[in-house]
Amino acid sequence: MVDPSQAVTIVDYGMGNLHSLSAAIRHLGFLPKVTASQYEIARSRIILLPGVGSFSVAMEAIQERQIDVGLKEALGRGNARVLGICLGMQLLTEFSVEDGGSEGLGLVAGRVEPFSESVAKAMPVPHVGFNLVQSTDESRLFQGLPRESDFYFVHSYRLENASPGLRVSWAEYGERFVAAFESPQVYGVQFHPEKSQSNGLKMLENFLKLVVP
Repeated sequence: MVDPSQAVTIVDYGMGNLHSLSAAIRHLGFLPKVTASQYEIARSRIILLPGVGSFSVAMEAIQERQIDVGLKEALGRGNARVLGICLGMQLLTEFSVEDGGSEGLGLVAGRVEPFSESVAKAMPVPHVGFNLVQSTDESRLFQGLPRESDFYFVHSYRLENASPGLRVSWAEYGERFVAAFESPQVYGVQFHPEKSQSNGLKMLENFLKLVVP
């Protein structure tokens, strides 16, 4: 039986890859708990914020359910960690220009923009498939992985830069963009770890063990 302390909250606002992510969490010996409840999220220590689709639609759903309030309450206790995945990573930032522009959760500084026109002319967008991520020795998410490791991406928008206070890992698709960021409580990955085979499982395990060693 899984220890209740190993429960992992997966935020459900109607736009996430919940089944595959839950299966990956269960495979790692943790207990996935899928919820849209503000109150359950607020009491959680390990939180995953997945997402696919439109930034503005996602933020509307998050605010309607007051998930944003629950996330900030959980982080305000100081012992919780959140990992944003794909669109979920973008939602953690301050702003996205998608669909005319929308404010994000503002948990980290940064602005989400489309790939540049030169990239869009030269390469298929959305960016779909496995791509190398370049991490650093100091990264906590990529511990035990080569400094260049493949992960699976599906996205048309990207975080070009991140605030100086974040530890950043990079990828390139015609231009460099933020593939992952790390702070003491807030983490984000632009790729899908649940679709990235053994590298993705290792990265997820690293995140989970930041809270439950």
